[in-house]
Amino acid sequence: MKTKKSRTEGSRYYPKRYDADPASRDAILDEGLVCHIAFNLQDQPFIIPTAYCRVGDTIYLHGSVGSHFFMQMAKGIPVCITVTHVDGLVLARSVFHHSMNYRSVVAFGKNRLVESDEERRLATEKFTEHVMPGRWSEARLPNAGEMKKTMFIAVEIEEASVKFRAHGVLDDPEDMELDVWAGVLPLKLVAQPPEADETGKAGLALPGYVRNYQRQVKDK
Repeated sequence: MKTKKSRTEGSRYYPKRYDADPASRDAILDEGLVCHIAFNLQDQPFIIPTAYCRVGDTIYLHGSVGSHFFMQMAKGIPVCITVTHVDGLVLARSVFHHSMNYRSVVAFGKNRLVESDEERRLATEKFTEHVMPGRWSEARLPNAGEMKKTMFIAVEIEEASVKFRAHGVLDDPEDMELDVWAGVLPLKLVAQPPEADETGKAGLALPGYVRNYQRQVKDK
């Protein structure tokens, strides 16, 4: 009898680029801001970008209660979630060997609608702190009316694959003496100087968590 093939079995083809450590999966998810969700509705494939946050082995998504896609996901359909970080452009001496350094997660799971007030509040707080650590304790918290307009979907991670590239140029020996610059151009998400809203109260101090903002791996 045939056994069910894993959806991440492709790792056998490039084993050096795959990482089976759950901590690596979590670090990539915690650093990201946007994921892409892939799913099928009535035999039609869809991919949508959205914000997310992770709590343990659960990925939380949120959107409007009027969203057609979220209403369908609330029925418990299987989904695939991807998050990717581009860490650098690898410029080889030959066009064929150009590449990118990156880290990515492909996670599979089944959705459920978050219904309890306690879990909905937890998801709201984790979303806020995932995007801007420190903001939850300072900004006005959502009221009952705002929470009523928001739908939360929990995706329990059933299977995940971590893939990465983190090395330099791999050129052919015959190309090594070409008069072509080769190397890696590192890339990083960097915050720009904050721009204060001019329509509210003036003279408020810039919070330290905004001044010093950077994406970083959270404690697992």
